[in-house]
Amino acid sequence: QVQLVESGGGSVQAGGSLRLSCSVSVNTYMGYCMAWFRQAPGKEREGVARIDADERTSYADSVKGRFTISKDDAKNTLYLQMNSLKPEDTAMYYCAVFWERLCPFSYAEDEINVWGQGTQVTVSS
Repeated sequence: QVQLVESGGGSVQAGGSLRLSCSVSVNTYMGYCMAWFRQAPGKEREGVARIDADERTSYADSVKGRFTISKDDAKNTLYLQMNSLKPEDTAMYYCAVFWERLCPFSYAEDEINVWGQGTQVTVSS
């Protein structure tokens, strides 16, 4: 059974950077649409960024220009580079793999095949 393991979370000051990693235990899953989600306390989980099998990317408006999603198929790893972090970026961040190679129009969670366990990001002002 495939497992996704996130790492790289932590505490930073506003304006700082972090790079999250998501290690995928089965390489074939790298060939599907992959995404990062986040959930802040008291809020619903939201899609942040996604990348499809052809490495086309898309971003939520709130992170566009600051976050970059990428993947290294040879290392079975998905990344999220987060720059110019803001306190409102504070959340638990999750990686996820969709059922399809091409990303769906929305970040519909019923189209997610597998989730990671999450890594906490805390940004202080």
